[in-house]
Amino acid sequence: MTVERSRITVHGVVQGVGFRPFVARLAGDLGLHGHCGNDDVSVFIEIEGKSASVSEFVRRLRTDAPPMAVIVDATVQPVPVRGDESFRIIDSRHVPGARTLVSPDVATCADCLRELADPHDRRYRHPFVNCTNCGPRFTVITDLPYDRPNTTMAEFPLCAACLAEYRDPADRRFHAQPVCCPDCGPHLFAEIDGRRVDGDDAVITAVQGALRGGRIVAVKGLGGFHLVCEAADASAVATLRARKHRPDKPFAVMTADLSIAAELCEISEPESALLRHAARPILLLHKRNTATIADGIAPGIDDLGVMLPYTPLHHLLFTRTPGSDVDPPRVLVMTSGNLSGEPLCFDNDDARTRLRDIADVFLMHDRRIAVPCEDSVLAVADAAVLPIRRSRGFAPLPVVLPAHGPEILAVGAEIKNTFCLTRQDYAFCSAHLGDMGSLESQRAFETSVRQLTQLHGITPEAVVADRHPGYSTRHWARRYSDSTGVPLLTVQHHHAHVASLMAEHGLVGTTVLGVAFDGTGYGCDTTVWGGELLLVGPDILDSRRVGHVQPFSLPGGDAAVRNPVRVALALLHECGITDVGGLPCVTAIPAAERAAVESQLVSGVGCIRTTSAGRLFDGVASLLGVRHRVTYEAQAAIELEALARTAPHPAPLTMQVENDQLTLPLLVSGIVTSLRDGTPPAALALGFHHALAGATADLVDRAATATGASTIGLTGGVFQNRLFLALVRAHWESSGYRVLTHHRVPPNDGGLSLGQAVIGAAATMRGP
Repeated sequence: MTVERSRITVHGVVQGVGFRPFVARLAGDLGLHGHCGNDDVSVFIEIEGKSASVSEFVRRLRTDAPPMAVIVDATVQPVPVRGDESFRIIDSRHVPGARTLVSPDVATCADCLRELADPHDRRYRHPFVNCTNCGPRFTVITDLPYDRPNTTMAEFPLCAACLAEYRDPADRRFHAQPVCCPDCGPHLFAEIDGRRVDGDDAVITAVQGALRGGRIVAVKGLGGFHLVCEAADASAVATLRARKHRPDKPFAVMTADLSIAAELCEISEPESALLRHAARPILLLHKRNTATIADGIAPGIDDLGVMLPYTPLHHLLFTRTPGSDVDPPRVLVMTSGNLSGEPLCFDNDDARTRLRDIADVFLMHDRRIAVPCEDSVLAVADAAVLPIRRSRGFAPLPVVLPAHGPEILAVGAEIKNTFCLTRQDYAFCSAHLGDMGSLESQRAFETSVRQLTQLHGITPEAVVADRHPGYSTRHWARRYSDSTGVPLLTVQHHHAHVASLMAEHGLVGTTVLGVAFDGTGYGCDTTVWGGELLLVGPDILDSRRVGHVQPFSLPGGDAAVRNPVRVALALLHECGITDVGGLPCVTAIPAAERAAVESQLVSGVGCIRTTSAGRLFDGVASLLGVRHRVTYEAQAAIELEALARTAPHPAPLTMQVENDQLTLPLLVSGIVTSLRDGTPPAALALGFHHALAGATADLVDRAATATGASTIGLTGGVFQNRLFLALVRAHWESSGYRVLTHHRVPPNDGGLSLGQAVIGAAATMRGP
């Protein structure tokens, strides 16, 4: 019998997640001896026994790890046999200045749900039940190391029973920092019509009654407040829209369980798995025609954002309270607790102030939220994950970089914003922060930057911003640079998009031909880019534009973004089409506005030139009569995609490629002619998707042949369009190209800061 001993060092999210007890149980199962312990950056293990058992231990260390563990790397080194006769968990070691990784918040596990539903368990119906395998982490942490005194649970001293569980390595609550029970944990309360309701069951019953009565409830969750109402109550949904100042943008819903979600939407196996993922994201699903919810939840589109309950409180809201005659809800609207354009409310007093004109009832608790965190949003494209918003359940897990580098702060863009910090070979993208247009949002951004830099012990060596001179994040970065003396670097918008995709796939240092299609990005020629082919080389700083959409005008600049009808008129003008009578975009615009727009287009005064693919989608949506004015970003394009999915066949449209450009005249004239011939708008919408996808593939093929590139990257907000993404990819299924899409950070501007950080790190290492 061959006996060996190995020293294993495991880096990642391996502390506060039950990793050491797991290691001890695994060693016991395999008859191995040795020890394990924590230091500030890893779990260290020495394991001894039969060679085959040691090999099996190393394998299962990854495959059977606890649900909340994230192993970044595990190094294995042979060491001399010592003849240990048992396996022990030893005391932690501390490394001065080291910073561990922080786990995200995850959904309540099956074991805790069983306790929640068991009348004989001491945590029966406890709204804060959790263990090492579930519950709050990122949103309650105030500092590292991750110990209870460094969380907002420090305000709740452990009772004797919880303390015994916390200290017992054999218990699943061993070193679970948020552990609590009804005797020592946080408590619920509600505020209804000027009175306070206490007692968990009384609170739940009162809130369920308010929801049944058509009232809007502000519910404090893991990372902030939700605004909640009955999803089947059209009047309540309309009231919420009016009060929140959100006329059209879809609301997400939470269903009591997976079976109810399946009544509302078509759910594939990959989608079912994502709905049940420990992160419990909002998942975009195709609505069934029989969906029994208010039409006003997701008007004009065929998708519905659905999530399952992820806290004990959510589960209680969907469960009948013992002794109550109030029927629990089946489907609830769950939308961010804020006014549109403002940051998320996460503090009780702030919610009372900012949500008082929206919510009728407040369901709160006395556990502070240290770090606000919105829900994550995902979709499935070609059976793979497509992130739309990376936040709760995923932030602050890092993207691993190919090598150690300088500490960088990258501040992102302006819409759907995140920022990114780098430390060693990690890039930490913040939770979703939203749009930076308001003073409140900018203050929330600054607070989040301060929290995350302190949490990770990072002192930035450079701050990186978008080149757009009008972005508030760039102005903030300039002020930060001036006050700290840290150099300010700027990065072109689409270069950062491609770099983000390369970093996500671990391909920094290779060559990628990036297709960066989005709405707005400040171009190197000071025009607005957005339909770009960029060749990024092994030197990540080396980016070259090798193709783009034919430029056209945006009359009124940002006014055209809000009014696709103006973009439609601009496309007609660009293509020399003057016979426009009766077209939907012409009949939809008042005569005076049309005259002003056409005057701008002729004179060029007040116009900005653009290559934006996102604006092209907007203009086509108006040409087809789908959407002429928008109330939220990408509304016209989203509704155009939804219409296209209803068509049985695409209309035969063509988009030409000339030299390095995707040209417009043949495409736009084809749409106009087909409309006049009576072709259904749905067929034209699908035909447009096919024409743009085919032309894009053609242009990429030409550029790849000319440059020798063999890896194609698809990035930018337009590639959230799953129909278009699938059509583009289909052209290369058997071509030999390697095609990259986003799976870890969003293709939209929510992933941009990662690319900025990678480019900023390379520039800093190179020096002046």
